Amino acid sequence: MKGVRKTYDSSYTLSFLLVFFVMFLFHPALSIHINTLSSTESLTISNNRTLVSPGNVFELGFFRTTSSSRWYLGIWYKNLPYKTYVWVANRDNPLSDSIGTLKISNMNLVLLDHSNKSVWSTNLTRGNERSPVVAELLENGNFVIRYSNNNNASGFLWQSFDFPTDTLLPEMKLGYDRKKGLNRFLTAWRNSDDPSSGEISYQLDTQRGMPEFYLLKNGVRGYRSGPWNGVRFNGIPEDQKLSYMVYNFTDNSEEAAYTFRMTDKSIYSRLIISNDEYLARLTFTPTSWEWNLFWTSPEEPECDVYKTCGSYAYCDVNTSPVCNCIQGFKPFNMQQWELRVWAGGCIRRTRLSCNGDGFTRMKNMKLPETTMAIVDRSIGRKECKKRCLSDCNCTAFANADIRNGGSGCVIWTGELEDIRNYFDDGQDLYVRLAAADLVKKRNANGKTIALIVGVCVLLLMIMFCLWKRKQKRAKTTATSIVNRQRNQDLLMNGMILSSKRQLPIENKTEELELPLIELEAVVKATENFSNCNKLGQGGFGIVYKGRLLDGQEIAVKRLSKTSVQGTGEFMNEVRLIARLQHINLVRILGCCIEADEKMLVYEYLENLSLDSYLFGNKRSSTLNWKDRFNITNGVARGLLYLHQDSRFRIIHRDMKVSNILLDKNMTPKISDFGMARIFARDETEANTRKVVGTYGYMSPEYAMDGVFSEKSDVFSFGVIVLEIVSGKRNRGFYNLNHENNLLSYVWSHWTEGRALEIVDPVIVDSLSSLPATFQPKEVLKCIQIGLLCVQERAEHRPTMSSVVWMLGSEATEIPQPTPPGYSLGRSPYENNPSSSRHCDDDESWTVNQYTCSDIDAR
Repeated sequence: MKGVRKTYDSSYTLSFLLVFFVMFLFHPALSIHINTLSSTESLTISNNRTLVSPGNVFELGFFRTTSSSRWYLGIWYKNLPYKTYVWVANRDNPLSDSIGTLKISNMNLVLLDHSNKSVWSTNLTRGNERSPVVAELLENGNFVIRYSNNNNASGFLWQSFDFPTDTLLPEMKLGYDRKKGLNRFLTAWRNSDDPSSGEISYQLDTQRGMPEFYLLKNGVRGYRSGPWNGVRFNGIPEDQKLSYMVYNFTDNSEEAAYTFRMTDKSIYSRLIISNDEYLARLTFTPTSWEWNLFWTSPEEPECDVYKTCGSYAYCDVNTSPVCNCIQGFKPFNMQQWELRVWAGGCIRRTRLSCNGDGFTRMKNMKLPETTMAIVDRSIGRKECKKRCLSDCNCTAFANADIRNGGSGCVIWTGELEDIRNYFDDGQDLYVRLAAADLVKKRNANGKTIALIVGVCVLLLMIMFCLWKRKQKRAKTTATSIVNRQRNQDLLMNGMILSSKRQLPIENKTEELELPLIELEAVVKATENFSNCNKLGQGGFGIVYKGRLLDGQEIAVKRLSKTSVQGTGEFMNEVRLIARLQHINLVRILGCCIEADEKMLVYEYLENLSLDSYLFGNKRSSTLNWKDRFNITNGVARGLLYLHQDSRFRIIHRDMKVSNILLDKNMTPKISDFGMARIFARDETEANTRKVVGTYGYMSPEYAMDGVFSEKSDVFSFGVIVLEIVSGKRNRGFYNLNHENNLLSYVWSHWTEGRALEIVDPVIVDSLSSLPATFQPKEVLKCIQIGLLCVQERAEHRPTMSSVVWMLGSEATEIPQPTPPGYSLGRSPYENNPSSSRHCDDDESWTVNQYTCSDIDAR
């Protein structure tokens, strides 16, 4: 009997577990981890059921934004630390309350509100109603309707990939389906709390010629991608190929579409259109556990804005002004051109004759707008040139594909517009010119003209020899300084890395790559270094304002002859800044190394430094929230360029508000690269015994242990953000009394829900005037990002790519910060009681050597 009872109990238990499992599996409120929806099932807000894709990457369900009561049906990444939405079904028709149902009806997906009224539907009109259908969330994030017995992608009755919102995922297509007459394009969210269609979109123009993507604002073109050149879009050189990413663009009778796919499934990537008028590619890796900004476009607003320079002109960020006429052309209106009004563009100096014309080759160019060009992919460059010469209307030609030395032919027959020059990307463009404009010099008839030419050539040779001799002397002096200082640095284990680690282009460390400016010209420009022209002073020496003979205003950083530390900073700055070009970095014009003088010549920035606006009583009232937010974005982009996008990977090490200069348009420019370090691409951090920087901005690990990395600059940036928002200095950061520093002050207000109380009253007061620029949500976002950047542990701080994305994104939830980092270190004066030296609040320290600089370079 005992054996029978035991068998009975086991059977009863197994039966109960089986029934419970079946109930769990098929109960609609409990079966959460399935990826299909049948015609007999539904998703509702109340039952909290979602669909989860195979592999647990994507999830579909209902959501609402942070401060809104409206509900949406959408798709997001499932296992990320914060929700990142990639698709929204009813973005322009949200549910007004928490009652909503998604179900299949008449072969369509239908979203019903509280009154059973349809707010969104797939609107399919044809199909075999006798065959049952299911809705399925696929592994790649595509939400589809298919016949229940057909898993073939070609058999999808409807798919969300055909109706993107603001995000392009891998395997998703962007462009035009000529068979279906379907145009797939991206449209930004209206703002971070509103997924509805915003003003900004990214669409492919396929009318004729070569298709190109355009960034539109309310239908008006603001930027274009350039044509596909076989590798990437010609106007997005930042989109370099990665080992785990494959790009593809198809242009045939069936479609014109762009797509990409990932070969490494552990890495996520997406393309986003932002309401801040830019396109961005982001990647998420398991190691970083955060979204990293790979690139944004437009990257350089000075040259990327659509048709900035007008017809037959090109834009170059390395020239001043940025707009230049093509060789053989001149400004259409010289007076407007000198006023930097370039819309009129340029015109030919000599009309084409249709016979005897030639071409000028322009390297590294973004090709002119190609939507009206003529394309023949069957011929090469030589045949393309002949065809252009045979057509009297042809104005330029180029290869359609840059692979394998170039192939295909693009011919322009109208005006050449929206051209720009890149440093080392782009492709060759051949512009047609009259023969007279191609010949630099002509032999003249007659003995008189021949004599004049001979005399001129002789004079030029003499002048050239004298110039070469002078340049050789200057270069010898510069080389000697570089070698001497490099040896000092290596002996001291100081701030310059060895040349093998520092520069990818070894054996060129001594080549300054800067125009040499004569000492006499600098002396005249600064009125013999008059005190009236003095802008500032630091440990390196003095900065003067000057004016060159052509009227250009300059800033001259003059190295003190007695400053050993200044010599190192000077040579470091020479090595670095000549190779850096970005709208948010101060631009260097040249250097002067003559006799005992060592000077750097910069562009002069009319509005001087940011600290004079934040902490100066008179100027602070002129800096409204819009200006402060733009400055924050600009500084972030400048740092991102240094960390990721420049020719070298740069750690600045002395980021502070006094090193952020402002031009006449209040565009921020990062300056003072004397303490910067170059990192190898595989290098994450370094250690130094010589800690240099500014207290109040240095991260704890750097100040206490000499360990610095990209995250050290991120910490400094976080302090800057909080100073911009509050209008207060971060005083006493390394004192024991944490109550008196800005970081603890902001943190306590943040945790108590009183963050807006720390905002500079000048910004808040702007609410009383119209138009008001103060945006509480934007301010709170900046405070949150600032606190994320100053977290105690370096690995918890975001990268600058994430910071740039969070500042510009309206669809990404920002993580909550942990407490900021504090250092218990003492002031160097406490370690050296006998020292009587004193600096102002914004002081620069070399901790082990007790040196400081009172006023930074302007």
